[in-house]
Amino acid sequence: MKRILLLCSVFILFTVSASAQKEKSWTEWSEKDAVKVMTDSAWAQTQKELTAADSSPGTGITAVAGKREASASAVEKNTESGESLGRKSGSLSLNYYMAFLSAKPVRQAFVRYLEIKAPETPADKATERRAFVDRDFGDYIVVALKLDGTDKKKLAPAMQLLSGDPKAFKDTAYLERKDGKRVALMDYRVPDQLGAKFIFPRTLEGKPFLDASSGEVRVYLELGKTKLSRRFKVADMVYDGKLEY
Repeated sequence: MKRILLLCSVFILFTVSASAQKEKSWTEWSEKDAVKVMTDSAWAQTQKELTAADSSPGTGITAVAGKREASASAVEKNTESGESLGRKSGSLSLNYYMAFLSAKPVRQAFVRYLEIKAPETPADKATERRAFVDRDFGDYIVVALKLDGTDKKKLAPAMQLLSGDPKAFKDTAYLERKDGKRVALMDYRVPDQLGAKFIFPRTLEGKPFLDASSGEVRVYLELGKTKLSRRFKVADMVYDGKLEY
């Protein structure tokens, strides 16, 4: 009987804790919370590519919001299968971070990360950042892509591709629903602090591209010979009662 009561108490404690975490305002997120939303959440995923062997110790994922500071909170993932990879000492890698920038939680995480890293930011600049959280992306879906990794020889050419001709992605970037319907790339913006931005139409055949019945959406990009493909469950992309993408 005591054991049953103990188990019930643990369950209740876990439920209360999970509920409290879910209800935490984004302005109270820790750095770890913010990085997770930007790299491993309903709106963001990380694809990791092991590129070569190396004799030096491996290093971990770095935060996506600007400075290259190690973050143990970022979940490293392999290819489309979604299998997690542990760190492998002695191997080089590239990390590709894909996030729906047009989803409000991602913008909140980005702004929160900057606020934590630069608490002395002038008031006018801080206000400008907060305004970005509520920005209306209108008829567009924006996917941001950021890169980092320990394989500097491959990282530099990849970054060069992102900074090159925007037309290079015209036929190699799209969003795809579970029913096979796609929207092609409309526009592309070279990397800045937010990353490279792939811009897609928000509607297809006069209707929202995604809704509660869409099942999942796949983000597909080709960066040189590298194929990036991540699947997101649409049902998980609801935030404050609204589908965010």
